[in-house]
Amino acid sequence: MSPYDLLPRFKAQYDANNQEFSISGVVRPQAIDELGPSIALLRDAIDRVRGVLYVNVRRLTQMNNAAFHTFSRIIIDACRARPDLKFVVITSSVVGWTSRKFGRLSQIEPNITVEEYDSEFYPGQRFLEEGGFVPILRSQTKMTWRHERAILPRHGMSPGIVMADICCGIGDFAVLVQKEFQPSRIVALDHSISSLDYARRVMREFDIRGIEYTYGDASEMLLDEAQFDLVTCRHSLQIFNRPALILKELYRICKPGGRVYITNEKNSHCLGEPRAESIRWTYNEVAKLFGHFEMDVELGPKSRRYLIEAGFEDIRVETFMVTNLDGDPQDFADVIAAWADIYAGEMASKRGDCPEFVARFRQGFLDHIFAALHPKGYAGWPIWVASGRRPQ
Repeated sequence: MSPYDLLPRFKAQYDANNQEFSISGVVRPQAIDELGPSIALLRDAIDRVRGVLYVNVRRLTQMNNAAFHTFSRIIIDACRARPDLKFVVITSSVVGWTSRKFGRLSQIEPNITVEEYDSEFYPGQRFLEEGGFVPILRSQTKMTWRHERAILPRHGMSPGIVMADICCGIGDFAVLVQKEFQPSRIVALDHSISSLDYARRVMREFDIRGIEYTYGDASEMLLDEAQFDLVTCRHSLQIFNRPALILKELYRICKPGGRVYITNEKNSHCLGEPRAESIRWTYNEVAKLFGHFEMDVELGPKSRRYLIEAGFEDIRVETFMVTNLDGDPQDFADVIAAWADIYAGEMASKRGDCPEFVARFRQGFLDHIFAALHPKGYAGWPIWVASGRRPQ
């Protein structure tokens, strides 16, 4: 990899192993001469490659017409001079204009194609990110916060820090952190527009300040490197089919010496009494159902390994059990009911489960609700907390 820092605001580089030319940042030259090093790098890449040259613009936040036409002309001329060479332009839905603008090139030259990187990245997001899941998220955070407010200081939380909450969802965790710990700044990022709209509305209605909500892809964030003292990512690695990529990005934006804090579950360990057998069977099936959609709700105990493999040190891991004894048992029952509606409803239907299976599957959730509300019952939902420090 040979990086070329062209201007403080943009960067171009060529990765020979992957035959990938990438350009990122804000490319708004006043004169084409300013693009000289990046143009030379692109021409050199074209001369070297065989087969396919990938042009990665996922982190290209701005580009004026002069720059676009300059790079486009080089790519189109190369297609015409070398019919054997194909170009694949990799864009992101987070920076929507790149797909539209570079898409024009594929209409001009058949050897140029445009692929939106994150269009299939979140296989389960259609079930979990939209408005129907808001009640689950709110109740879950209400229940877990009782534990996390005591746990967070052991994992890097303190007043005055600069913090990022990645995959922030509807923003309720960021709000609680702001009120309790008063970081100097919170950047809260999510890939769901509807969740961010909800979070911003709550922030306005309750006059909450100090939180910057931003739309973004957790695997390819348009955030500067090494700027946050603490980076949190809760209940999210388990719903991505490539959690290691997310951790790589969390590591990148964390300051050396700062910490990344993650929470995940092991759904098959949800429990209840009475009717323990039915409950156990259903939550084992939940894990299989999520696996079908390339999500791993068994990830909790794997957190330490993931953090180590991502390069973190001073790994800290602890667990807590959310139960029907944490406040109002009805809160827990409401969460379980929402799980049942999503898991034994849309997800099971999408997998093609037969009515007999769905009936038994749903019964386990009903039995878990029964345990949560029974005067002598017990219902539990285990959470794994883990954090790691980015080396100095």
